[in-house]
Parts: sequence; structure tokens; C-alpha cells
Amino acid sequence: MTQARNERLSTASTLPVPEAELDSTQRRELYRLLETVRYLDVSAIAWQRQGILPGYAPERGQEAAQVGSAYAMDRERDFIFPTYRELGVARAWGVDMVAYLATHKASWHGGLYDPVASRFAPIQAVVAGSVLHAVGWAHGQTLSADPSGQTGVAISYFGDGASSQGDVHEAMNFAGIFKAPVIFFVQNNGWAISVPTERQVAGGSVAGRAAGYGIPAVQIDGNDVEAVYAATKAARAHAAAGRGPVLIEAMTYRRGPHSTSDDPGRYRSLEEERQEGGPDPVDRYAQKLRESGIADEAFFTTACEAAKAEEEQLRAGVIALGPRPGREMFDFVYAEAESEVQAQAAAWRQETAYQENQDA
Repeated sequence: MTQARNERLSTASTLPVPEAELDSTQRRELYRLLETVRYLDVSAIAWQRQGILPGYAPERGQEAAQVGSAYAMDRERDFIFPTYRELGVARAWGVDMVAYLATHKASWHGGLYDPVASRFAPIQAVVAGSVLHAVGWAHGQTLSADPSGQTGVAISYFGDGASSQGDVHEAMNFAGIFKAPVIFFVQNNGWAISVPTERQVAGGSVAGRAAGYGIPAVQIDGNDVEAVYAATKAARAHAAAGRGPVLIEAMTYRRGPHSTSDDPGRYRSLEEERQEGGPDPVDRYAQKLRESGIADEAFFTTACEAAKAEEEQLRAGVIALGPRPGREMFDFVYAEAESEVQAQAAAWRQETAYQENQDA
């Protein structure tokens, strides 16, 4: 199994990727983000078990892929299109995390944050749905290009399982033809829920498919945060210069269940998970910073304490989220309310008023 896992990562690339240019301050910031995301992710699982969140999709093992890619994007010009497993991207991008987790609490369907102001699209639960949205936004950039020739770049996150959806192929074809400035960022975590990648990705590589659409691609070690940063930075430069889309396949591993309702023990053992997962991305980067002299034990202690403090604030904020007004289920159905929706809203108001009177 270990040999098969190692063979999944090839060195083939059609996108030149220079080494990451990061100073010591940036490297320490990357680690603090990794530590914080790891702590929040583990805590979110506990919150689901405690009844604070109805459900959650863990990302343990994918922190480097998410933090490194988000860190490489331009917050002023670019736009992120997430799925339901991008807590690390949201945190690295600076999204209000209480507002982000409102979706997981089921109190709001797209997050309470402002997607336009944050340049972080609403959480997308439809598998591969965000890919189409990203290409649409990116195509809009080409239609209203900056006089300098530089454009904003969209980055769409999806998994190896989602790559088998027809929407992905339509999006790549359209983007390839119209040179849309979009990065297709595939987090290949080895599993499409309970199905291993080799049983649902023909050809063995998502990156290999890009050639069919005339798109450059790169397959990287998704557990190396600096490698992820470097690849995303190169992909962004390529797309922003008007040269079209790029596909990045970050080879990582999902260390845990697909969601808090999943039992991974039904399709793999704990021993297989340990072997296939390889070096932990957070521990791996900590070791690199230690060996390079960029960070000492005092730094790691402080980073851990800061992550714990943030978790406590976030937990309190999520618990404090009250229910949304019931009328919103009618207010945000159509831009112009149709008669049937208006009738349903009137009936709901009447029933609600009656129940309130009964309770009084």
C-alpha cells in the first residue's frame, strides 16, 4: 500500500515552478496558520460531537495544501471558490470564522460573511459546483480586463472524487478555450468518500487530464506547504498574465473520516491510514523551521497558545449564534417573489402568530 501511495506522486509537470521565495517572517506566519487550522479543525469535530455543530467535514492532513495555496493568492484582486472542506483556506484568507461556521451550524445557507467584500464565495455543498462558478467569474475578468493586462484570478477547490463530475470537464474545456484566469486546485486526498482514487480516476492522475483541454498542469506534494505556495504562485502569475487556466493536483491524504457522519473503519484500517498518510504536514513544517533555525521552542509554544485562545473565542461565537428569522426562507428564494411564495409566506406568518398566541 505504501509503495502504491508513493507512486501516486509523479514529477511530471507542464508548468515551470520556481522555488518558493519566502522570508523568515513569512515562514513563521505559515506555520502559525497551519497550527491554528489544525487546532480549529480538531475542535470542530469535538463541537459536532458536543451538539454545537450538526455536521462537519474534517480536513486533517490537508492543512498544507489549503494554507499554502490561499497564502499565494492576491486578496485585493482574486476570488476564492470553496467546497465544504476549506476551513483552512478560509482562515488563511482572513474570513470571519464565526460567520464561516454559521453554515455548518445550519443557521444560514451560505455563511454570514459577505462573499463580495471577503472575495470568498459561499460554501458549496454541491460536488464540483464551485468549479463552474469560478470559471464564470474568471471569464468575467477577461471581458473587463485591466488596461495593464493583469486580471484577477479565480481559484476553485475540489477533490479527486469531484474531478469525475461532468461539470469539471465542461469548466476546464470552457476555460481552456476562452483563456479564463482560473486555477483548478485539486486536493487529491486519496479517497472519494469510501472509494480510493485508483478506482475512480481513469489514467491515475487528475493532472494528466489537463493536456486534453490545452491547460498546463503541475502535480505537487500537497503536504509540503512551501511547495504548494510556490506552485500556486506560479499558476497565479500564469493566469493573471492572460495565458489562461492552470490545474494543480496537490497530492495529500485525508487523515480521518469524510465527514462526522462517516466511519472510515468500514473501508480502511487505522494502520493503512498511518502508512498511507506519510509525514504529518504540520509536524513536518515545524521540523523544517527548527532545523533551519527560523523558529525555536518558545515560538512553537506561543503559536500553540494563540491557536487555543482563538479556538475559545470561536467556540463562544459559534454557540452565541442565534436562529435566523424564519421569514428569510421566503425572502431569499426569488429576486421577485412569485404569488405561490407570497401565499406560503402569508400562511407561515399566520401560523406563527397563532402559535405565539397559544404559547402566551
